[in-house]
Amino acid sequence: MEQQVVGRFAPSPSGRMHLGNVLCALLAWLSVRSRGGKYILRIEDLDPDRCPRHYADLIEDDLRWLGLDWDEGGSMGGPDGSYYQSERTAIYEHYFEILQEKGLIYPCFCSRAALHAASAPHLSDGRVIYAGTCRDMTADEVAAAMQKRKPAARLRVPDRTVEFVDGVQGHYAEHLPTECGDYIIRRSDGVFGYQLAVVVDDALEGVNEVVRGCDLISSAPRQIWLHETFGFPPPAFYHMPLLNAPDGRRLSKRDADLDLGILRERFSPEELVGALACAAGLIDRPEPVAARELISGFSWSRVPKTDLFLPEALLSSE
Repeated sequence: MEQQVVGRFAPSPSGRMHLGNVLCALLAWLSVRSRGGKYILRIEDLDPDRCPRHYADLIEDDLRWLGLDWDEGGSMGGPDGSYYQSERTAIYEHYFEILQEKGLIYPCFCSRAALHAASAPHLSDGRVIYAGTCRDMTADEVAAAMQKRKPAARLRVPDRTVEFVDGVQGHYAEHLPTECGDYIIRRSDGVFGYQLAVVVDDALEGVNEVVRGCDLISSAPRQIWLHETFGFPPPAFYHMPLLNAPDGRRLSKRDADLDLGILRERFSPEELVGALACAAGLIDRPEPVAARELISGFSWSRVPKTDLFLPEALLSSE
């Protein structure tokens, strides 16, 4: 019997959703609904100081307005309890201890300035690779450093190349030591890192399909390795192209003119869904369409690899 597709939309509620978030939610929803699967809403509010609950409430309201329903998660919860990451600390602590028992975690005392210094290893896209400064500290060195600074916890990656085939971008490979490096698994203030939380949550919530922006594709190899380290099967990945304004401007939460609070006053849900569906290659013209009308014709083969551009009319103030 074929395994049920379980997808998720996992926003970080640090502000109002913008159209890039909506496109991700829409494509993930269509991918699941077109195959009769389960759609989960997870709220990634690991740092509650940056993610007030009212933004999570607005996300739910915006999704309902757009016609994007979900089967588990959000305020309704589900079989795995709360789907708010801020309420799952004890779960992350358990898996953190497993990594400790495997000898994969070490304390890191490096400051942010030291990590981003010009002498630190950088990739061509600007990403900083941890130089391993604290990797082999002795017990005495750790004890001395603890007197001056509370450490973060860093995960020791193996000398391994992780490869996978992305559902949109195709083959992708990353050599963990040189293209990822040892990465933070818990911050010095005790907040667990995204990489640990997302792997544990996807596994425990049964997620087997992850849809997100292609700017996050470099996270997939480290997450695949972490899945395997815990004995979890990794999900399938679909890294969608990023959404841009007609002038090439990348959409983000800094673009207040493109958040749902403003756009809901100017457009109907069908107009917004139609514009996004056209930008993603799902329909030929940016005409109004309900999300459910797109289910039967959805295919990932229609979504391009390269950046997407919003129709000019959507940004018009008229």
